[in-house]
Amino acid sequence: MNHNAKDPLHGLTLEAIVTALADYFGWQELGERIAIRCFQSDPSVASSLKFLRKTPWARAKVESLYLFMLREQARQNGGR
Repeated sequence: MNHNAKDPLHGLTLEAIVTALADYFGWQELGERIAIRCFQSDPSVASSLKFLRKTPWARAKVESLYLFMLREQARQNGGR
């Protein structure tokens, strides 16, 4: 059952991913990196979740950016 142990998204909710991205980048930069209205116009976690749950291409972009963020954090923490 450990086949997902190396998947950093395993066990994470979409809400946790969106919240982490908003905390790390801020809504403005998030809207610049992924140009979707729920990040650019009156952004909130709730509105983002509503859109992302029914829009697979946008969700894939969000998950990809989350993985990028994890790599950046690891690089910043490990590079000192």
